[in-house]
Formats: sequence, structure tokens, C-alpha cells
Amino acid sequence: MSQQDLRAPASQPPSLQELEAIAKRLRRHIVTMIGQAGSGHPGGSLSCVEILTALFWGVMRVDPRDPCYPDRDRFILSKGHAAPALYATLAEKGFFPIEELLTLRKLGSRLQGHTDMTCTPGVEMNAGSEGLGLSFGIGQALAARLDGRAYRVYVLLGDGECQEGQVWEAALFAHHHKLDNLTAIVDRNRIQLSGFTEDIIALDPLKEKWQAFGWQAVEIDGHSFPQLFHALEVARNTRGRPTVLIARTVKGKGVSFMENNPEFHGKPPTPAELEQALKELV
Repeated sequence: MSQQDLRAPASQPPSLQELEAIAKRLRRHIVTMIGQAGSGHPGGSLSCVEILTALFWGVMRVDPRDPCYPDRDRFILSKGHAAPALYATLAEKGFFPIEELLTLRKLGSRLQGHTDMTCTPGVEMNAGSEGLGLSFGIGQALAARLDGRAYRVYVLLGDGECQEGQVWEAALFAHHHKLDNLTAIVDRNRIQLSGFTEDIIALDPLKEKWQAFGWQAVEIDGHSFPQLFHALEVARNTRGRPTVLIARTVKGKGVSFMENNPEFHGKPPTPAELEQALKELV
């Protein structure tokens, strides 16, 4: 079997039971590392776990042995405060040791509060300022076309982030250039830093807004692996325009006192809360 074959995703993704077990491990990593660090963003990290699991275990071509090989698929974390979710994913995939997750936000750590592509294997973009990831992903998608490469680009956006004008400028540009190798995924958990999105700047009807900008828009349950895989396959088979998945999710998914709770957008669990969270994630 060629090296390219080894790097390609399996023709059949892991079973639903295996995927759910992976997602649970990722959630345990997330709450543990944020609890140990005493800072971080648990809510939006927990809400996107199934999205990352579907991409990294069922769809994307990646190689932990060679994180920068030219034909890899690119995952861009635009909602950079959800870095713990990506770090947990990369560690479970073997990009770096799982034990390193406990260095989150520590001095000298490769795992910064927002992602840093210069020091963390598997990270594709420096994050921090919201709204930039889609533009960065467009650059990657255009580069693939210019270089004659077949890799795909996946960009994960927050829904509060979609209030940024930069996102919609990028959306216009991607449609104009017919970037069908680009898939955006909106983590539609309906909560941002200051509260509920619809109380701050209403986004609905979000699907119709993306369609008006020329994108194929697919609305799904962002915690359903069957729906995620079907929508990602639709995106892969679409020609002539980019695709966005509006993934309906629950902020803080999997931990009862964090679910749909704006307080845990950027609040770490206390030791007692961490103990409770880990009991719920068994």
C-alpha cells in the first residue's frame, strides 16, 4: 500500500459506537485540561466535539507522522477559543502525546490559549481575532487550485463569529471564485461571550443568509454522526460553489451544568465541578 493510501481516511469510518467513545474521551480531555489550567473555554469546545471527530476519524486525509505533507486536508479552527477541542483531537490522533494536554496555557507549553501554527503539530492557523478563519481557508483553497492539488479545506466557525463583517466578505469571495473544495461549518450553539446570539445580534434565518451569498447550505444536527457524514459527503460531491453546514449544537454538550449555560463560555470548572463533569462523562 502506498504512503498516500495510508494517509487517506478509511473507506468505512469507525462504527457509531467507536465514534461515540472517541467523542467521550475528547470531552474528558477538554474539561480536564481546562480545569487543570484554571482558564479556558469549555462551552464552545464541548459543542464541536462530534464535528471534529467526524472530520478527523472519518473524512480528512492527515498524517501525524508528517503534519505538513502537501496533500493533507486542512482543518482551520476559526473559533480559536475552542482550542482545547482541537488539541484533544490532535493528541488522540497521535500528533503529540496525550499527557501534553495538561500543559494547556502553561508557560513554555505548545498548547496556547488560542492556536499557534508555529509550535503545535497539526494546527493550520494562528487564531485569536474572530472572523479571520474563513478568509484564511479561502487562501488555502485557492492555493490548492493554483497548485493542482486535490486537498480539501474545512473551516469551523462560531455562530457569534458570524456577526463579523469579515465572514460575509469572505463568503462573497468564495462564491465568486466557485471554491467547491471549501466547506465551512458553523457551530450553531446559539451562545456567545455576552449571552445568547439572538439577544445580541440575531442571526436567523442563518441558512437562508448563506444561500443568498451563493453557498450551498445544509442544516444538520451537529451531534449526529450520520447527519454529519451525509452532509460532508454532499459537500464533497458539490461542484461550482462552496458548501456550509449549519450544525445545530448544544453549548457545553455532555456536562449537565454547562449545557446551554452562557456562564461557561469562558469559565473553567472548579475542582468540584470537574469531578462532577468527569462522572457524567464516564
